[in-house]
Amino acid sequence: MSSADPAGLPVVDAMTPAVLVLPAAVTRDEVPRLCADVRARLAATGGGVVVCDLAGLGPPGLATVDALARMELAARRAGGRIRLRDPAPPLRALLDLVGLRFELEGQTEEREPASGVEEAVESRDPAV
Repeated sequence: MSSADPAGLPVVDAMTPAVLVLPAAVTRDEVPRLCADVRARLAATGGGVVVCDLAGLGPPGLATVDALARMELAARRAGGRIRLRDPAPPLRALLDLVGLRFELEGQTEEREPASGVEEAVESRDPAV
């Protein structure tokens, strides 16, 4: 019997999502390529999340909002979703204005309490 390491691809951490870095300026012409990149990264990693790094993104506009919405739609159709990393406050405000909600990296999910937070109990509250 042999216990040598198997040959082939190295082990990849499945908990680390794929990262897609958006260009400084997003145009309508780039949207199909960005959507294809999202689908390809979801297929390659087998994961359910692609992180979109927005740190280098210039001033946001409706083209950026449109691209993010279409990328989220492409991810959902492929069985995943996108998560935003480092969105600038103006972009977050613009997304809120148009009613789009995205998961942001570093935020707790809605159904999970933030770590280290305890609920206060009022002395007048009846016992459950």
